[in-house]
Amino acid sequence: MSKKTVLILCTGNSCRSQMAEALVNHDLGDAVHAISAGTRPQPKVADGAIAALQDLGIATDGLYPKDVDAVMNEAIDLVITVCDNAREACPVFPRAIPSVHMPFHDPHGEPLESFMRVRDEIRAKLVAEVARRLG
Repeated sequence: MSKKTVLILCTGNSCRSQMAEALVNHDLGDAVHAISAGTRPQPKVADGAIAALQDLGIATDGLYPKDVDAVMNEAIDLVITVCDNAREACPVFPRAIPSVHMPFHDPHGEPLESFMRVRDEIRAKLVAEVARRLG
């Protein structure tokens, strides 16, 4: 059985979508492959996002912001938008793909504790939703 693929889409692809990608791959990696992308990717992943993931012992190597155009032709089974801007700018994919909008607070510029709160919320809600739909 091949893994299902979920695309987690955000604007900058530097924080929430990156944490979601790492969490889904860590928690559901046997059944689901997560990729993330942004409608306007930032130059790098936020330090707070990296620190929040490493705090749980989750690997962060290989995480980098990607433009949604780079993943348009992937075999995606589900799209999850994690910010309102990405939902509004969500591209039309070559084929119909189920999508879910699950907005999360953007902790950019806030203390590490904010990143950890968002990380835990993503794990509790988004990872559970992906498991329910694709796991």
